[in-house]
Order: sequence, then C-alpha cells, then structure tokens
Amino acid sequence: MSKQSNSAHCFACGLESEYGLKLSFYSEGDQSVTCDYVVPERFQGFPGTVHGGIVASILDEILVRAFMASDPDRFMYTGKLTIRYRHPVPIGEKLRGVGSVVKDRGRIGEAEAKLYNSENLLLAEAEALVVEFPKDEMNEDIKELGWQVYPDKE
Repeated sequence: MSKQSNSAHCFACGLESEYGLKLSFYSEGDQSVTCDYVVPERFQGFPGTVHGGIVASILDEILVRAFMASDPDRFMYTGKLTIRYRHPVPIGEKLRGVGSVVKDRGRIGEAEAKLYNSENLLLAEAEALVVEFPKDEMNEDIKELGWQVYPDKE
C-alpha cells in the first residue's frame, strides 16, 4: 500500500482548500485504491446525513484515483458517472472508499467505486467512463499546484 499525491487546492484532495474534502488515497496494487474518511458536519444534507453531491464527489475522486495506482501522474476525468445510493451516508462516522479499474483502453477507461461504513455495509456505489487528461494540455506544472505526497497527520 502506498500513499498517493495530494494537491494544494483541489476540492477533493487539496490539503489547503478551505472548503474542500481533504481526502487521502492509498494505492492497493496497480489497479485499485482505498480512502478512509470521516465526513465533517459542514457537508450535511438531511440531519446526520452526508449531502448526496458530496457522496458523488467522493465516489468520483475514488474512481479516477484507481488509474493512478499504476501511474501516479496519470490524470483522468469523468465522462459519464452513474451512482446508486443504497443507504444514507452518516456524518461523523468512519467510511471506507474502494475504487478499481474495470477496463483500461489507453485514453479511455472504466472504473468503479464503493463506499462502506465501519460495519462493511455498502452505502453507495458508482461506475464511470473516464478519459485521460493529455499531459501536454496541462496549463500549469503539477508541482506548482502542490502535487506531491504529503505525510499523514498523526
């Protein structure tokens, strides 16, 4: 298991993003990723429940991060996302996200993500068609965006 990079200001993984999720990801082999997270109260929808858009954001980031397990500088974006919400996702409880590559056809791929509670109950799942972001089209050097592996906080 190896920790993946974070950025400074990304909504999902940006560690300096004031309003972001600050997610951290760990590669599990070369086609899967995990993410443990406790959703803070500020992302609440119904009382005690994570807003569905936040659940979608978490699943979306897990999906594209699965492709980084084999290449840490491979950036994918979502072309089509399908989500199934199975149970309310609780605020303030430890969650585990698991993502994996389903098909990798080079520039285009398919991935899936699942979000579980601490009892291993499947709360939500997603599948997506993803597209590789061409490295020659990146406007900024990823190092300038704070893209690096940050140590875990104790």
